[in-house]
Amino acid sequence: MNTLLKENIAVSIDSIRSHMTRSVLTILIIAFGIMALVGILTSIDAIKFFLGKNFTMMGANTFTIRNKQMRMEGASKKSFAKNNRVITWQEAQDFKQEYTFPSMTSISMFATHTATVKHESKKTYPNVPVIGTDENYIATSGYEIEKGRNFSTTETFYGSHSIILSSEVAKKLFTGDTDPIDKIVSVGPAKYKVIGVLKSKGASLTGGDNLCLLPVTTVRQVYSRPGASFSISVLSLDPTRMDAAIGEAYGLMRIIRDAHPTEEDPFEITKSDNLSNMLFENLKYLRLAATIIGIITLFGAAIGLMNIMLVSVTERTREIGIRKAMGANKTTIRNQFLMEAIVIGQIGGAAGIVLGIGIGNILAVVIGAGFIVPWMWIILGVTLCFIVAILSGLIPAIKAASLDPVESLRYE
Repeated sequence: MNTLLKENIAVSIDSIRSHMTRSVLTILIIAFGIMALVGILTSIDAIKFFLGKNFTMMGANTFTIRNKQMRMEGASKKSFAKNNRVITWQEAQDFKQEYTFPSMTSISMFATHTATVKHESKKTYPNVPVIGTDENYIATSGYEIEKGRNFSTTETFYGSHSIILSSEVAKKLFTGDTDPIDKIVSVGPAKYKVIGVLKSKGASLTGGDNLCLLPVTTVRQVYSRPGASFSISVLSLDPTRMDAAIGEAYGLMRIIRDAHPTEEDPFEITKSDNLSNMLFENLKYLRLAATIIGIITLFGAAIGLMNIMLVSVTERTREIGIRKAMGANKTTIRNQFLMEAIVIGQIGGAAGIVLGIGIGNILAVVIGAGFIVPWMWIILGVTLCFIVAILSGLIPAIKAASLDPVESLRYE
């Protein structure tokens, strides 16, 4: 059996070589179908890894309290205005002081998304977000200090002119071996002393390495505006008690915001994994679309492969007659043509998998997700190619096996 199998494989490869142009075109059709499938699915895995990494850095045991941003359908203007009202500084302070659950609580406020940070003759692009924070913000947001120190309680309480820079901003302003600590930078019309530099987080949905932090009290003074709302971030010290931590925060915030028992919540609580779960859910539809595209392409490849195999049977009718005259039975002839289809399918599949992994990992490298080898999609690709080859080669193989040897020898 092994000798016969080797012989069939050898004959199949010789046949593929003798019709190289036609075989290569068929292999490319299959390869592009697998490349589309594996490439897109690899890219999706890279995006999923990237999102998971970013939300993990935000803290899996963190939740945020903020005012509602969207109006619910059917809500009256009066009801919406009440439930959407901003969280004031006093309300945020009251929550921080009265929340007794074992946790770390921070108060923050967005000052601007379009600041320009300057140091002597160097400056950044006008796209640096400025966030007012307290001494706990770095911990609750998943950041770390690389150089210098964090804000002290005194600085956040009295509003000192201190600033913490992200790594990207620090690199733009201070080149070479220049130490940014204790240097003076300008943000808008005000000057600040650099007391710390954040460790790089890479590309991130939360600002990443392009931002700067000021004491929240300073932001209240310098970027004062009507309707400013504060966010409250809570880092539970016991991840296993997240639901209890959120439940206690929920009850306390309703009391602070003076919500009537029959009223809807005048705020919203967002867990750090809520958005990631929503994005992962949407990625399912993208993966489904990619799978459908790949399968449609493979369906076209199957038709092309079947057409080539039928043409090959016709062209090799005399060869089939000679082999039957020499003692080859129907099973041997059928297996020969079926093996030829499988070889073409697997070569195309292998090429498609290599191209798909390469193309899919271009995105992975760009977003910093590292090199991903999608073993599940590789196995899927090999399996699909095998199924396509079997389905495409079966009818031509059966036709070849059923040819009459006498009529085949007469064929010109």
